[in-house]
Formats: sequence, C-alpha cells, structure tokens
Amino acid sequence: MWEHLDEWLQNPFISTAAYFSVAVLLLIIFLAIFEMVTKYKDWHEIKRGNVAVAMATGGKIFGICNIFRFIIPNFESLYDAIIWCSYGYALLLVAYYAFEFLTPVFKIDDELRSDNRAVGLLSMIVSVSLSYVIGASIT
Repeated sequence: MWEHLDEWLQNPFISTAAYFSVAVLLLIIFLAIFEMVTKYKDWHEIKRGNVAVAMATGGKIFGICNIFRFIIPNFESLYDAIIWCSYGYALLLVAYYAFEFLTPVFKIDDELRSDNRAVGLLSMIVSVSLSYVIGASIT
C-alpha cells in the first residue's frame, strides 16, 4: 500500500496537495496544543481585539510553517517530513517554555492576556527566529 502512495507522490501536483494538506492539518493540531498550554484562549483573545495575543499566535503560525518550509524540500518521504515537522514543533514548544523561564520578572501569558504588545512582539520574534534555527538544523 505504501509503495502505491509513494508512486502517487512522485507527481508534483499530488505531492504539493499532499504536503499542503498535511501541513494544514499539523498546523491545526499544533495550534490546538499551544492553546492548551497557554493560560488564555488564543482565539477568544484575538476575537476581542487583543493585538499582543494575535502577534504571539501569528509568530507561532509563522514559526510552525517556517519549519515545514525547511523540511519539505529535504526529505523524500512524506512520513519522514511529518516526523521531523513534529520534532521541530516540539522544539518550538520547548522554546516557548524557555522564553517563559527566561523572563522571571513577569509572566508571558499574563502579559499577553493583558494585551502587552511589547511582549506580543517579542514573543512573535522569538518564535520566528527560533524556527529558522530549528529548520536549518533539521535539514
């Protein structure tokens, strides 16, 4: 069965659709996990106009997709790409906790919930920046 799927993935149209579909599915799953680990509800905060949370969430989305961007052209197997994307996401999640740990004078989640845009911008930059390091080191 897997051999047939690998044959289909040789077609660039099918391959693109497959990687796109998997990336969107994993993005949704990874964002749901981020939602579970934060002390606030990301989409509720964004709906009410919280720019800090929007920037932090945008940074997470960019970071996750940027990791995909590094991985997709460097792995022949969709399965390997999924594993490495998941590993890269796990590292991004560790970075989130490290960022919280390295700012002992305030709590990141509390500042984001109160729409502290400076913290939102910094959170976004941390996610984006580390996604380049993670992506480059995986390839």
